[in-house]
Amino acid sequence: CGGVWRRAWQRGAGGPGPGHGSSPRGQRAVACNAKGGVVPAGKSGIAPWIPVVGLEIHAQISSKSKLFSGSQVQFAAPPNSLVSFFDASLPGTLPVLNRRCVEAAVMTGLALNCSINKKSLFDRKHYFYADLPAGYQITQQRVPIAVNGSLSYSLCIDNKMSQMVTKTVRIKQIQLEQDSGKSLHDDTRSQTLVDLNRAGVGLMEVVMEPDMCCGEEAAAAVRELQLILQTLGSSQAVMAEGQLRVDANVSVHHPGEPYGVRTEVKNINSIRFLAKAVDYEIQRQIEELENGGTILNETRAFDSKLGCTVPMRDKEGKQDYRFMPEPNLPPLILYDAKSLPANVNHQQVINIDWIHERLPDLPSVKREKLVEQYGILPEHGFTLLNEDGLAEFFESVVKQTQMKPKKVIGWILNDLLSYLKEHSLTVKESPVSSFLLADLLNLLEKKEISSTAAKQVLAELWKGEGKTPLEIVKEQKLELLQDQKELEQICQAVIDGQENEVIMMVPG
Repeated sequence: CGGVWRRAWQRGAGGPGPGHGSSPRGQRAVACNAKGGVVPAGKSGIAPWIPVVGLEIHAQISSKSKLFSGSQVQFAAPPNSLVSFFDASLPGTLPVLNRRCVEAAVMTGLALNCSINKKSLFDRKHYFYADLPAGYQITQQRVPIAVNGSLSYSLCIDNKMSQMVTKTVRIKQIQLEQDSGKSLHDDTRSQTLVDLNRAGVGLMEVVMEPDMCCGEEAAAAVRELQLILQTLGSSQAVMAEGQLRVDANVSVHHPGEPYGVRTEVKNINSIRFLAKAVDYEIQRQIEELENGGTILNETRAFDSKLGCTVPMRDKEGKQDYRFMPEPNLPPLILYDAKSLPANVNHQQVINIDWIHERLPDLPSVKREKLVEQYGILPEHGFTLLNEDGLAEFFESVVKQTQMKPKKVIGWILNDLLSYLKEHSLTVKESPVSSFLLADLLNLLEKKEISSTAAKQVLAELWKGEGKTPLEIVKEQKLELLQDQKELEQICQAVIDGQENEVIMMVPG
């Protein structure tokens, strides 16, 4: 990572760095620059710092049943209502691998430019916790299903949409593994309750190399991954439902020195919180080291209310997970077109090439097609894809209106999206449908109303009273006059009603 940080003490009421909000520590303003570094204003003569950020992302596989059992997968089901004998780790139960989960992992690996291992292995990772009934997790430690990939993502320079840069982070591996159950802590009764509905749900762990250097880069990479997963259908990746959880590994060091001691910020469930957590942790480590302290190899959590990371547990004494081969699962064998045995039942094998041929257009390709098809700017395509459902909304409006796409995009991004963000609404929750907006833009394109009147009508449509744009125009008499005689009559009536003023204006 080529990023460089310098100490930047904020004095008085100093402002925050671009795109990051106010610093919880009140001491630094930070921003990623175009080369991947951070260049805040600071004291001269202070040795620069290079931050290093790597991510481990757990994506819940979109599947009707769990990874090794037939139990249903459902969010917010009654506690312990979706638990099989295997999920509860009762003696004598054996795992049965879910084909859908394997296909989802292969699909994701291909989309992330990974090499798919035709032979991968399952392992047991031992640790003891109340929500892990077996005392171990089945994962892929030795030979994961996919390795050596890459993910390209874009981010703005100085928070300007017109200035974007594309970066790439390496993907070390993707592995299949089980999720654990969920512990619910009841502080009032001083007890912990365990819900095993999530135990055994299939996960893909995507391990990214430490190629990032700030929260903005980490957030942009995760958002691009989220879009890819949703496009593939391999994961719904809804962070609010725990379907995409991020662990961030952060360290800092001086140029020419080895990487510093890293800390791990666990279970971040929001892209916005990820950016804040990473930036805060970088700032905290720099401050600690410059004050003569040391960084502990520890696990931390991000407190979104306080805007800071807090210690969870020490990792100085490395935990021995006692990895061992999973004795109840044979190696996972995959095939391609060349290695596929003759006369084989295709329902009993997974063909990598067959999956590759059926990959949908990924977000990067969709952006290019939007730009090419509609003549919009690249940054417009980026925004359309980054907001859930906005690209579909835009295309629906374009199909229903006579207005050119270049004009439509302005109404979508400047008016519609601004309103949605102001009221914390998603595109699906918009009170103005694509049909209503297209109807309004048709009135404007036919010059039946002015641009100012169109904005007035749009403001009325936001109220969601069920009126059409044309009804609002007629009620408020916002039509443009096309009849010249009628316009002359109105002007004459105004003049006749203001005789004194007219006399004063007449010369002589």
